[in-house]
Formats: sequence, C-alpha cells, structure tokens
Amino acid sequence: MPQFLSQESKGCDYVVLWLDCDKEGENICFEVMNAISKSINGNVYSNTVTFRAKFSAITEKDIKGAFNNLVHPNENEARSVDARQELDLRIGCAFTRFQTKFFQGKYGDLDASLISYGPCQTPTLGFCVQRHDSIQTFKSELYWVVQVTVKNKDGIDAILDWERVRCFDKEIANLFLQRVKECNQAKVVNITNKEKYKGRPLPLNTVELMRVASSGLGMGPQHAMQIAEKLYTQGYISYPRTETTKYPENFDIIGVLREQQSNPDWGKDAAEVLSQGVNIPKGGRDVGDHPPITPMKPATRNELDGDAWRLYDYITRHFIGTVSRDCKYLSTTTSFIINQENFSIVGKTLIDPGYTTVMTWQAFGKNEITPAFVQNDFVPITDAKLGEYQTNPPDYLTEAELITLMEKHGIGTDASIPVHINNICQRNYVTVGGGRKLIPTTLGIVLVHGYQKIDQELVLPTMRSALEEQLNLIALGKANFNAVLQHTVEIFRLKFQYFVKNIDAMDQLFEASFSPLSASGKAFSRCGKCRRYMKHIMAKPARLHCSQCDETLNLPQNGNIKLFKELKCPLDDFELLCWSAGSKGKSFTFCPYCYNNPPFKDMKKGNGCNNCSHPNCAYSLNTNGVSSCVECEFGVLVLDPSSGPKWKLGCNRCDVIIHLFEDAHKIAVSDEDVCECGSQLVTVEYKSDKTKFADDRTEMSGCIFCSPHFSNLVEKHKAVAFARSNNRRPVRTNNRVARGGARPKPKDKMAQLAAYFV
Repeated sequence: MPQFLSQESKGCDYVVLWLDCDKEGENICFEVMNAISKSINGNVYSNTVTFRAKFSAITEKDIKGAFNNLVHPNENEARSVDARQELDLRIGCAFTRFQTKFFQGKYGDLDASLISYGPCQTPTLGFCVQRHDSIQTFKSELYWVVQVTVKNKDGIDAILDWERVRCFDKEIANLFLQRVKECNQAKVVNITNKEKYKGRPLPLNTVELMRVASSGLGMGPQHAMQIAEKLYTQGYISYPRTETTKYPENFDIIGVLREQQSNPDWGKDAAEVLSQGVNIPKGGRDVGDHPPITPMKPATRNELDGDAWRLYDYITRHFIGTVSRDCKYLSTTTSFIINQENFSIVGKTLIDPGYTTVMTWQAFGKNEITPAFVQNDFVPITDAKLGEYQTNPPDYLTEAELITLMEKHGIGTDASIPVHINNICQRNYVTVGGGRKLIPTTLGIVLVHGYQKIDQELVLPTMRSALEEQLNLIALGKANFNAVLQHTVEIFRLKFQYFVKNIDAMDQLFEASFSPLSASGKAFSRCGKCRRYMKHIMAKPARLHCSQCDETLNLPQNGNIKLFKELKCPLDDFELLCWSAGSKGKSFTFCPYCYNNPPFKDMKKGNGCNNCSHPNCAYSLNTNGVSSCVECEFGVLVLDPSSGPKWKLGCNRCDVIIHLFEDAHKIAVSDEDVCECGSQLVTVEYKSDKTKFADDRTEMSGCIFCSPHFSNLVEKHKAVAFARSNNRRPVRTNNRVARGGARPKPKDKMAQLAAYFV
C-alpha cells in the first residue's frame, strides 16, 4: 500500500485525506503523508499542500460539505494514538511473553497457546472475575413475605404489595400473617393519580449500540460493529464510531424522516412525527467527534438480510423514537390497610404511547394495568398466605453490563471495547453463556487472582483510566508525547520487574488448578534417550513430555498426530510420528526431537522429514523429493510415505497437494533416474487385484507429470496456471500438469499459458 500510494501521488500538487474521522483515522493521515512525502510535488507536511476532509456519512450532502470545508490533519491526535500503540505493545508483549514461557511448559491441562496480558484486556477480564467471586462468596438467606389477594367490585383479583416488603424471621412473619387473617376485608384508604412520562431515548452512540446489540439482538459487540461498519460503507447509516449523544444544529432531521416515510415497517411512525412536529431531544452531550448514529438512506428487508437488517431496523427505529413524543401514562397508587398492616398496589394507564409505537419493545405490557378501586371502600380478601423466598446471588455479567463498566472506568475506546471483549473470549479466559453472559474459565480466574496476589493495580481499571487521561491531554496538545511515554514505561518497567520476582505467588494458584506435565496426557511414543514412553499432552499447545528425562518437545499444531509404524529416526532413535490436517489436507512425517533440535544447518526448527537433508534416510527430503513445486519458488514436492494407500505429494513450503496412485501397494522415488522435465522418476507397484494400469501390469516406472500411463492416476489440488523457472520445472494448469520451457517474459506469459492449455 505505501508503494502504491507513492506511485499514485507522483506529479500531484495537493492531497486530500478522506479517512475515518477519529484519532485512529488522524494517525493514518500521517502514515499516508509519510508514504507519499518523496513523490508528491511540494512539502506534504505543509498546510498549503495537504488537507483533511471531515465527514460522518457517505452521502452527497456530507461529501460536498466536507470538501467545501477542508481542514488540516491534527498531529496531536495522531501522536496520542502512537503513544497508545507503543505502550500497549511494549507492556503487553513483556508480560505476555514472560507468562506464556513460564506457565506453558509446566502444566499439561493448561489449554492455552498464549497466556496474554493487556492494559485494557486484563481489567476487562477483572470485571468478569470480580462478579464471579461475588457469586461464589454469596450466602443465601431465607425470607418471608405476606401475600394478600383482594377482589374489586368488577370481580377482578389484585395481588397487593406488603409495605414491610419482607421479613427474615419466620416466626415474626407468621405473627403479621395471623394479624391479616383476623380480617376478611381490606379498606381502601387512599388513591393517588399522577401523570408521568417515560422519556424517549437519547440519540444513539457506539457504546449504546453495542449494549443493545448484545442484550436485545443477541449479537456480540465485535460482530455488531463489523455489521455497522459495513452498513456505513454502503451508505445506509452514518459513521458508527461516536461518543456524541446530541444532534448538531445543522443536522437535517426532517430530511431523514421524509426518506423513511415509504418504509412498510415504520413509515407511518415517521409520517406521524412529521405531521405532529419534531421533538428535538433534550440533554445528551456533544463530544466533538461525530454526530450520533442515524440512518442515511432508506432500506427494505429485500436489500438487507439477517443481522444487517436487524441492526439497521434498530438504528432507524431508535432515530425515529428520539424525535417522537415521550410516552405519557397515568400512575395510580392505591393504598390498603388490613388490621394496621399497610399494603399497596401501583398501576399504569396509558395516555399517549409516544415513541413506544415505533420502539415497540419498550411499550407497556398488559400486566401493568391494574384493577380500579374506590376510596374508603372495603374489598374482600380472597387469599392471605406467607411466601417463602431466598436471596439470590448476582448473575454473571452480560456483555451489555460489561460494556457499561468499561465505559464508566475508561477502559478502551468506542473502537476498541468490542476488541477487548472478543480477546478474552478467544483466549479462553471467559465463555459466552445463555443470554450472552460472560462466565470466566479456570484460566481466567487463576490469572486475575494471581495478579491480585502480586500487584492489584495490574488488574484494576484505575491504571488504564489514568493513562487514557494522559493520552487525551496529548491529543489536546496539553501534554508532551515523550514525557507521557517515558513516565508510563518506567512505571510498568518497575511493575514488570516486581511481577517477575514474585511469579511464584501466581504459580501456586496454577498448581492448585492445573495438573503438572508428568501427571497429564497419555503414553504415546518412546523417548530416544531413556526408551520410556513419552506422554502426549493434547491441551494447546500440543506437545510430548518425558517425565524420566524431564524434557518437553513441541509438536506441530492444528492437526492430528499419530505414530508412524513404530519406526525410528536414524539420528536420535526417537520414534517417527505423522502429522496430518485431514484426509484431503497436507501431511508429513517427522522426528519429534529433530523437529525441536534441527540436526543440519540447512534445517529450521519446526520442520519435518520433508525438509530433512539426511543423505540416505528412507523418509528424508533427499529420498522422497520428486520435483520443484509447481507454485512457490523454493518449495519441493515430497512424497508422503505415511499417506498410503491414499498417496499424495505435498510441497514442503506451501499448501500445494497432489493426490496420486490411490490404492497402490508401494511407491518409490528413484534416486538417479530423472525425466527431461527435471522431475525424479517414480516406481509404482499395485497388487494384482487392485492394479489400475491399462494393460493390467502391477508395476510401472515413469514421470508423474509426463508419462501418459500415469495421467489418469494423478489428481491435482489447488490448481493454478503458473509458468516455471529456468530449471525446467513442471507447469500446472487447471486440468493437467504439462511441460514447458523457460519462464516467459511478462508480455508473452498469457500467450504461453494459453498454448499450455491447448
């Protein structure tokens, strides 16, 4: 991208930057300016050359308005982002690398390939574990409630609320119940009517959108923001990252409402607001970033589908609701007395539904309307009893509640809040339960408790919120970039040193929660040193552990590991293993010791036998290599000796796979015979009842690319046309593998490839 921008800017006199109108967008402005600084005419950092467009929606009005009111990039905001990025990277990397290396090799059932720390991520996890701790330490108590049911003149039953609410002593509660039972009537002593309003919502900002998406629409915050960004780029909504909850004075509310009048779902509501007058929302705050999130052009269910429609539906209804009337209702409180015990019942009668006609989920339910009573009347008691209940612990935090806490304590920005929540889910610190509740895992709980034992500030939100204040001062030009950076780095450097010295305090919690390697896994393959069985630890990251030698060997990840015929590596006597990504995927054999300790200089750590340069091992690259790869420049197609009877060649660099000679009994690669195309010849042997050669022969030698009797027995995967290099490498096309000459010149490439197809 920098090279492309540099090339495009050659000969230009001006640059106008159209990027997201937030601090991150401002930071990208200066990255672009740096990329084109040497190619554009004039000084790109001059205010007479570079301009900045500020816009909040992709509409004609906004685009033209931004172009007619160009400003200049804000370096202070860009520097605040630089500071945040550097601090998060340095702090996160230091703690994450140390934790991961310390704990990963010690516990077998610790299912985590990365044990990360983040200045925002960890306090986010801390909120979830804090709620978990409250649940675990909660002690439930029994309490009792006197429940009375009365009947009005219309024969409608009503359950009264006890003024004492509840009683934690059963004997005393029974005394109150007996007092009530001595009467068979309740007197209506007072009826109070009061008009009340249910206020319409404030204009929509990012945090509220994420909250509603999680609690009301069942979408994760990150997923919701991805959809919102897509709707924005398609022009359906305004910029979805904003903290403002107040419409600007020049915002065309009437124009947006008119566009929505034709919608079959809420068109009538929009038309009603226009006819009765727009109610500008009171309150809210203008942070100075972007207008609230609003619809920018009409859409129907046919244009948008699934979650995109549901989110657009909510954004539009919320917008119409903000400019509608408040919901008006009559609150009626009826008070009763029964033998000196006071009871009451509160009812609501709808006067004007207001905004709830469009935001239907906030409308009154049928059970909120209560029976009518007359003051000073006596009404019969139909039932009086003692209800037994118990106090319940708080529930696990929902995503919506967590977002509220993060906003309150200044953890993350409107752009990063969903990322932090997604991180603690992906890294197995919390799981998302029903109702999108965040339930901490054992690993998440142990991590937070470990931080609390060593240094509570590592998990509390106070450190991050203080840092965010400093970063905001940089953005406003009131704090020095280098001073803030150096001061914060020094604080966390000291904290890191203290953390390293006291890591044993956290390790004690890990010991109590996870099993050591020696007690984990199952016997798998023999160690080449002590000849005892090593255990296969399948928790991420997968590895082998020899308890006798106290040695741990890493294994290839994200695939299946199995023994390879109990054969041994000729170099170290470890049993060979086979890794595969599935029946149709890539696979290779490897020695677990060589995989971790490369025996030759040209081998890298983490390579299998298909990269081993052993001169005469039956499973090495030298023995099983067939030809140069047909796609990548330096790869070699190597026969996988563990793949039979569904044999395949795989590139030892890229993902190219060639399936061949299915059901063959044996395949051997010649170490001397070479085809004209540069590939090693192979010898294929079938059993007599499974031969697939046309003349019923059971054995045949040839080139897999050139021999005509092999052409129907070779199946190409991931096929693309690719011209080969000067060493006469085979060229693959969409349907077959063909021979060709030297690499064609760019102008002749398509013509030569066309000739190959012919």
